[in-house]
Amino acid sequence: MPPVLGTPARLSLDWPLMRSNLARADLDAVIELLRQDDPVLTQSTQVRAFEREWSDWLGVRHSVFVNSGSSANLLTMAALHECHGTGEIILPALTWVSDVASVIQNGFTPVFVDIDRRTLGMDTEEVLGKLTPRTRAVFITHVLGYNALTQNLLEGLAARGIPLIEDVCESHGATHVGRKLGTFGLMSNFSFYYAHHLTTVEGGMVSTNDDGFYETVRMLRSHGMVRESTSEVVKQYFAAEYPDLNPEFIFAFPAYNVRSTEINAVLGRSQLERLDQNNAVRAENLAMFLSLLDPDKYQTDFAVEGSSNYALTLVLRRADPVLCREVITALADSGVEFRRGTAGGGNQLRQPYLRKFLGREMWHEFPRVDHLHFYGYYIGNYPELPRWKIERLCEMLNALPGGD
Repeated sequence: MPPVLGTPARLSLDWPLMRSNLARADLDAVIELLRQDDPVLTQSTQVRAFEREWSDWLGVRHSVFVNSGSSANLLTMAALHECHGTGEIILPALTWVSDVASVIQNGFTPVFVDIDRRTLGMDTEEVLGKLTPRTRAVFITHVLGYNALTQNLLEGLAARGIPLIEDVCESHGATHVGRKLGTFGLMSNFSFYYAHHLTTVEGGMVSTNDDGFYETVRMLRSHGMVRESTSEVVKQYFAAEYPDLNPEFIFAFPAYNVRSTEINAVLGRSQLERLDQNNAVRAENLAMFLSLLDPDKYQTDFAVEGSSNYALTLVLRRADPVLCREVITALADSGVEFRRGTAGGGNQLRQPYLRKFLGREMWHEFPRVDHLHFYGYYIGNYPELPRWKIERLCEMLNALPGGD
């Protein structure tokens, strides 16, 4: 039973930012693996099975399991560089650091756009307006479970022959026109971090329908070794081209070791069976949260159709420093863990690594994401979250007076 509601800002809700998705059944699956007399723990049959099952769930031909979503970003940009050379990549100013870092690390020039306030994704018209002959891809981020795609964006990129890369790290199972995000782009990236919809503790996935990019990413994952390719044509080509080398040790690229393990794959396979059900509960939680907030104080008109949110988005409707301080105090006093700035800590253009790279202060050119930077927050959302806590939280937030 919920406790009696006291003073709104002092109600103890004991609401952590993250809850592990791991269930007893997931841990038992790992124990079963370890009970074998001589279990293989490095990348092997469980990894391949997880890649197949994830591809089937998502609706793509190929997937490559790696050790983090950040590694998925890195390999995606490395593969794009190998196949298309350098140039410009269009990115949102609201994203995770590894999206931008992977672009810079692979020799691309990042070009930023502001957000659409209802989806937290890139503003479509700004993206289309910044396309040039040097644009190599648009790297979209589906933030906190919202769908950032529009038909105008997809049609505009298709007409110009510019590939789309999707970061779906925070949006497993979210859809656009009924089709899962991560199936629209040339490649898509997922994170299986502890707090996300499905967790392998640490882990990530690159998914694609393109055979050539799939083989490239497989090799990039493991030192650039040709033997990691599933294509006999690729293997035979390199063996014939380099007869002086042992075919087992031909390195096509100066690559990485970002493989994951059998243990991580077992955890992912076990949770995949209940992912859709858990996502449905998360969506219900978000809908309830937004329906109960005061729309005069907080933004409630997010584009929620097809969303799959692992966090509840709390954004002040106006730049109100007084209400901002009251919200922060009330959340902290009530034991509600939160993060300011929403995804990635807010406006990436304010971060030291980009100030150094760009050589000038550009954040003022992105007013919508800058509003989120100072007046946006996210709160934990998970299937076990009691509905009464959402009700009490909204009552508390709505009672805050704010400024004039």
